[in-house]
Amino acid sequence: MEGYGWFVQEVFSRLANKYPEHEFLLVFDRPYDESFLFAPNCTPIVVGPAARHPASFFYWYNIAAPAALSKYKPDVWVNPYGFCSTSSSIPQLLMIHDLAYLHYPKFIAWHQYWYYKLFTPGFIKKAASILTVSEFSKQDLNKHFPKAAPKVSTVYPAARKDFQPISWEDKSQAKDSFSDGREYFLFVGGVHPRKNLLNLLKAFSLFKKWQKSNMKLLVAGRMAWQYEDLLEKIKTYKYRDDLVLLGPLDEAQLTRVTASAYALVYPSFFEGFGMPILEAMQSGVPVITSNTSSMPEVGADAALYADPNDPDAIAQQMLLLYKDEKLRNFQIEKGLARADAFSWDQTAEKVWEKILAIAK
Repeated sequence: MEGYGWFVQEVFSRLANKYPEHEFLLVFDRPYDESFLFAPNCTPIVVGPAARHPASFFYWYNIAAPAALSKYKPDVWVNPYGFCSTSSSIPQLLMIHDLAYLHYPKFIAWHQYWYYKLFTPGFIKKAASILTVSEFSKQDLNKHFPKAAPKVSTVYPAARKDFQPISWEDKSQAKDSFSDGREYFLFVGGVHPRKNLLNLLKAFSLFKKWQKSNMKLLVAGRMAWQYEDLLEKIKTYKYRDDLVLLGPLDEAQLTRVTASAYALVYPSFFEGFGMPILEAMQSGVPVITSNTSSMPEVGADAALYADPNDPDAIAQQMLLLYKDEKLRNFQIEKGLARADAFSWDQTAEKVWEKILAIAK
């Protein structure tokens, strides 16, 4: 799972267990894993066909799912993935994590862009209430959809509890497994243009040129979309031997790789939140990230920032952390304190308050 999926997992596992007197209908568009049935009061409903492209999005949300839900008569329908039903009479709580499609339309498929463009205004009008994951995204929604302002509230995510500092011995084992025993910078996220990996590679080249170190750069995440150009450039990349594409990792591997990193470098062009920032901080790892969108809001004074369009600026921050161990340790302490400011328990309660307000 990625950001949206983890949000659902963390929030609704808490709500289902805390409120056993209520029934939670979990609507899946494909076969599900039993681990998603968080408590005895969770009822799974499988509604096909799988919603994987714009035409199936429209059919699933407006025809298939409302028909399946009609016999249950739920009080509230929570739609956490940016879409909702414009045909259903069930009051809906809509989550919109960001408006990346408006800011970077070239980074998604044209048919997906037009689906967002055509239908997001209708989703916003239809929703009884709207949640988003940062004040940046809230203001962005209010700017582009002024009539939505009275409906929009912010609920911050948090880092999952498995992201924790680990022992020196465990770090050494992780480095032996993933980076030939060397220190490494880490990027976590799906590989697609908005994540800005090309500029990260340029920054890493500059760092290697300036420092002559044996540091590696590890990239943990699935090949998402529009990654072909990146893979082509990697074939002739000067420091190819120091670049490791790990692919998608399971939770145990990801937490080890994160906690063992010298620093997380997360130069994304645009994020509604930026979960890897908090995960690294909670793991005792310093963070370099972008000075754009929500990332300064999430990192506050506990991260180092750079212009994502400027590989030199990114590399300068990498060099700064590498050369100044005192600064690195200071950033680690500030990061741990910053991660403590976020809580899934608080997030779940805020979502529950919105559900109850809609149900009245």
